[in-house]
Amino acid sequence: MLFDVDHTLVETRGIGREMYERVFPAVTGVPFHKLAAVSGRTELDIIRETLDLHGVEPTAEAIRKLADALAAGYDAARDELAERGRALPGVLRSLATLAGEPKIHLGVLTGNLRAVAQIKLEVFGLDRYLDLETSAYGDDHAVRSELVAIAQRRAAERTGVTFGNRRTILIGDTPNDVEAGLVAGVSVIGVATGESTTQELREAGATWVIADLADPISLLQVIDQNS
Repeated sequence: MLFDVDHTLVETRGIGREMYERVFPAVTGVPFHKLAAVSGRTELDIIRETLDLHGVEPTAEAIRKLADALAAGYDAARDELAERGRALPGVLRSLATLAGEPKIHLGVLTGNLRAVAQIKLEVFGLDRYLDLETSAYGDDHAVRSELVAIAQRRAAERTGVTFGNRRTILIGDTPNDVEAGLVAGVSVIGVATGESTTQELREAGATWVIADLADPISLLQVIDQNS
């Protein structure tokens, strides 16, 4: 199972945009005024468009410098993140239950930079249940659907088990998450804990749609259906 992070497992309550506001001028020398749309996208894609919106050429070096600054900013803001953000209700219990099932391997598939995803998960105590080495991140590839194969390959290399599409479930809260899973050929659980409604997730083509991740039994039932 591959979980999205923001609005699926955690909420940072505005810190994501504020982090750009804090680091963008120092990195680029240009005042920050607009963030690219972020929902369901990879950070590489968001950074590229945000630079472009400010008239800064999105070269590989410019993207790397901004990505490094964002990661450093989150690391320095761990206490603030813990105070303002939260793990979504029931997520900790559900992950603990799923992690105790020997047939289930848990990772993340997120648009976040790897370092940022790790910080968020550590701050809210979720990292203990997720294999972050067999996960895929927003600095692995700019196209979100490509992250599925990356996570599958890493999981196979680490565990010796082949995770084909029939054995992979992606969990996310946006139509873009759903699309990424469907393009990659895996099943998708749409969870209505972000801005998208259950209806919107169904219309996007999610294999299953649930209100939240508070009930591990419902998740186990979905997994059994996918077996």
